[in-house]
Amino acid sequence: MRSYDLTPFYRSTVGFDRLFSLLDQTTGDAAPGYPPYNIERTGENEYRISVAVSGFAQNELSIVAKENTLTIKGEKAANENGSKAEVLYRGIAARAFERAFQLADFVQVKNASLENGLLHVDLVREIPEAKKPRSIPISTSAVSAPQVVDGSAEKVAA
Repeated sequence: MRSYDLTPFYRSTVGFDRLFSLLDQTTGDAAPGYPPYNIERTGENEYRISVAVSGFAQNELSIVAKENTLTIKGEKAANENGSKAEVLYRGIAARAFERAFQLADFVQVKNASLENGLLHVDLVREIPEAKKPRSIPISTSAVSAPQVVDGSAEKVAA
């Protein structure tokens, strides 16, 4: 089996292109694959994380962005409908989860929406004006003829 070293590619990128590898580093006590998620690029500086949170209501989910970490938590309310029905088989996961994503520098959470069982978190990279590359004008000075500092050049010519 071959192993590829992608380090040279990371050296030529600036912060946000490494977002995918940073976002993939998750922490938490939940199972590594729960809940499943997608990371999409929706524009040049815009990204979207979609997390499958089927069965969770809006008030059972929380999103916290602190420093360079985005944390999404889900916690089901215990027996919310009050029914005493006996569950014969439980195939729909109703367990609590916490998924944390490491964000690149200057990445901000723009908004979040819950639709059709998917929680969409939109991210945007906003580099401050002071950190953006700027063009430096090159000035040209008039080149004059060489000047003789002492008279030694005149003696050689004579």
